[in-house]
Amino acid sequence: LQDQFDNLEKHTQWGIDVLEKYIKFVKERTEIELSYAKQLRNLSKKYQPKKNSKEEEEYRYTSTRAFLATLNEMNDYAGQHEVISENMTSLITGELTRYVQELKQERKSHFHDGRKAQQHIETCWKQLEASKRRFERDCKEADRAQQYFEKMDADINVTKADVEKARQQAQLRHQMAEDSKAEYSSTLQKFNSEQHDHYYTHIPNIFQKIQEMEERRIVKIGESMKTFAEVDRQVIPIIGKCLDEITKAAESIDHKNDSQLVIEAFKSGFEPPGDIDFEDFTQPMKRTVSESSLSNSRGEGKSEPKFGGKSKGKLWPFIKKNKGAGPEDFSNLPPEQRRKKLQQKVDELNKDIQKEMDQRDALTKMKDVYIKNPQMGDAASVDHRLAELGQNIEKLRLEVQKFEGWLAEVEGRLPMRTEQPRRQSGLYEAQNTSAVNSCAQDRESPDGSYTEEQSQETEMKVPATDFDDEFDDEEPLPTIGTCKALYTFEGQNEGTISVAEGEMLYVIEEDKGDGWTRIRRNEDEEGYVPTSYVEVYLDKNAKGA
Repeated sequence: LQDQFDNLEKHTQWGIDVLEKYIKFVKERTEIELSYAKQLRNLSKKYQPKKNSKEEEEYRYTSTRAFLATLNEMNDYAGQHEVISENMTSLITGELTRYVQELKQERKSHFHDGRKAQQHIETCWKQLEASKRRFERDCKEADRAQQYFEKMDADINVTKADVEKARQQAQLRHQMAEDSKAEYSSTLQKFNSEQHDHYYTHIPNIFQKIQEMEERRIVKIGESMKTFAEVDRQVIPIIGKCLDEITKAAESIDHKNDSQLVIEAFKSGFEPPGDIDFEDFTQPMKRTVSESSLSNSRGEGKSEPKFGGKSKGKLWPFIKKNKGAGPEDFSNLPPEQRRKKLQQKVDELNKDIQKEMDQRDALTKMKDVYIKNPQMGDAASVDHRLAELGQNIEKLRLEVQKFEGWLAEVEGRLPMRTEQPRRQSGLYEAQNTSAVNSCAQDRESPDGSYTEEQSQETEMKVPATDFDDEFDDEEPLPTIGTCKALYTFEGQNEGTISVAEGEMLYVIEEDKGDGWTRIRRNEDEEGYVPTSYVEVYLDKNAKGA
């Protein structure tokens, strides 16, 4: 191929183009893998349950848990496609890009050497041609000089001096021709040697290097194609595990368990209604209503049922739910559902209390650090926040007591309402007596059926003055000490009293462990304030007594 230098140059350039095309192909494949992985992750995220939402509650069923496991496995599945993209980028795209740069430099060097050798042989050829033409010219000049000398020598009219001059000129030309002949011979030998080295040594060596370079390129692209397949093969076991986990999750679905969860979630706790007695209208007697009927009667001695209007009785399986927010005690719900809601509310409030207490403990430790190391901060700066936390905790505890009272009522554990803690606010007592009674009784008929509409009959009410009368009949409690208000407290609930910061008051009852102290301003004003809001000075004699 010593005469195909140009074609070899074109072919090696084509080989580099093929390599760059393959690099581009792999790069686009990595982009597709990344895009696919991103779409899979977004898909998995889209269908993940939102925190603190109704969807999160639905994932207690085995079928929805299996779907959640599928979403998680799809996230891992997407991760494997990201691994494919990363490995292809590092092992193929990056490696081949560096190799192409080296290949271009090597090719450029080899063809530069080839062109240099070609130029050298062409220069030698030109020198040979110049030497040859000079030898030819000198030979012709010598022949002309010889012919002129012979002509001058034969002419009898020419002087001897002219003949001698012609003879010397002819000898000079012959000498120049001999010199040119020697130079031409030397140049020819040199050219033949250079030409032999060119075609049998230099060019073959250069072409051999080009061939090796081209073969390395071919091997390299083959190895890259193997790596291309191997990168995919490496993640197949992990992808297989993801698919196995999805299959395992699907096999874990328990239809019986899901059905039981539905029963537990929606059972009302009511017994099915009894048989309706036959009412004989042919008898000349007042029509009575059976105790097992589904009317909304309150019992004997109540007003007669109204038949002209809309029936108040509703069969319990077809209860209509109230639209909008229900009452705070969930009395609009069936007993079992109400118990679950109340328990859930108590748990939430206890979590909030624990959170507030953790904050208070942290601030207390910070205050202790400030007291020991005043340079770190002002201990008084956290007092206001501690007071706020104390107030929040007391409010939450009152809420817990309120909901626990309703919960105990549902579970049949609640004592008589007159025994409820007297430190709860008047609002709570009112709700826990008249409101709860009316809501609960209005929705239960004597035979255990359940209606959504309130009866038109008179509701049972607990006289609101019973507690107040008992309180008024008692003798005023004696003072057992004094206290100073550390912070201003707005006593908004009934049973509490408002105090101003720095105000001095009388203590009539110590904190019993619930965080409240009973104080008196004058004979007509007394009530409870948070213990953390006052500094108490007890009378030793009174305390001992």
